[in-house]
Amino acid sequence: MTLTREKTLADRIRSDFPILHQKVNGKPLVYLDNAATSQKPLLVLNTLRDYYEQYNSNVHRGVHTLSAKATDAYEAARDKVAAFINAASRQEIVFTRNASEAINLVAYSWGSSLQTGDEIILSVMEHHSNLIPWQLLAQRTGAVLKFVELTAEQEFDLEHFKSLISDKTKLVATVHVSNTLGCISPVKEIAAIAHEHGAKVLIDACQSVPHMPIDVQQIDCDWLVASGHKMCAPTGIGFLYGKLDILRSMSPFLGGGEMIADVFLDHATYADLPHKFEAGTPAIAEAIALGAAVDYLSAIGMDNIYAYEAELTAYLWEQLGQISEIQTYGPQPKVAGLGRAALAAFTAGDVHPHDLSTILDQAGVAIRAGHHCTQPLHRHLGIQSTARASLSFYNTRQEIDVFIAALKEAIEFFGSIFS
Repeated sequence: MTLTREKTLADRIRSDFPILHQKVNGKPLVYLDNAATSQKPLLVLNTLRDYYEQYNSNVHRGVHTLSAKATDAYEAARDKVAAFINAASRQEIVFTRNASEAINLVAYSWGSSLQTGDEIILSVMEHHSNLIPWQLLAQRTGAVLKFVELTAEQEFDLEHFKSLISDKTKLVATVHVSNTLGCISPVKEIAAIAHEHGAKVLIDACQSVPHMPIDVQQIDCDWLVASGHKMCAPTGIGFLYGKLDILRSMSPFLGGGEMIADVFLDHATYADLPHKFEAGTPAIAEAIALGAAVDYLSAIGMDNIYAYEAELTAYLWEQLGQISEIQTYGPQPKVAGLGRAALAAFTAGDVHPHDLSTILDQAGVAIRAGHHCTQPLHRHLGIQSTARASLSFYNTRQEIDVFIAALKEAIEFFGSIFS
């Protein structure tokens, strides 16, 4: 009797992703750049096409059939996102172009209340999107930025955070999962400590929402941001979650159509949430497709995605650990791969990450190379750049094997040159 290998999650769903079934440079594509952007399943692609082919129309403004259908689908997507992260109200979900816009919205609207001497606590591992808006805000208001450093295991240092926070702290803005280190920050504990000091909390969840269950009520954050393109949705759509009372207290970010109640020549009143923050024609098709992506992820189950990716992560790190030239960054996977995200940032001796990525591309393997929008973190680590392999639930062990074999060949190739 012939024994067959039990199908993994990836085996069951890979056919949903047309882009994965192609050759790059004559080799089967191995896509390991998921932290930069995810691939899109047929459900999402078909949802985009259906909108443009069947009911393309502007939302909220028309009484005809196409507009009503588009409005219903657009608002249904908001309901799906709210349920996906367990928001208390659909009005707590604001559609934005991406997480960067969502953070800027908070910085410009809520942040305008800050004064000289008020403190904002970030960490040294923040993505530029969760750093530059606060730098600009500090320049405008005189607020002071403080930075949490890393533990010896290269994780968020909770004890250092406790030493930094004070009654002057007005905001704690931190990444949930580092896109370089892969560490998972203790956001629930961070929020509890911040609230004890009267500070608000914003969570950058771009690298956590696509990979693990998220419950904003359990975390008790005041804001949370994510980008659709990292969670199987199109580019150009993201969302801001904010507690209802806080969003209501904030002034509009952008002015224009849709965000108004009544307009006069010399003043205007504004629409209720969430429309107050959604000026102009939104990314309608993209938002509806984000709803489809949420449906797709929910059908698989975020617990199942996290568990499968944890197994892949443990295997990836085990294989990288057998290559003597490789230096990895971030905490080691814990039991069964849990305790960190499904990525590995690394260096390979004197080989520049860009050169490494170029050679791997010739083998059909797509990884990221550079500073990953975390230049301050790389300086903190004493390195200029890293290579990064990042996984998703449609990746397989076999793809990791192809990556490792190509990586070894690349290191040998450059070793022969340097010698």
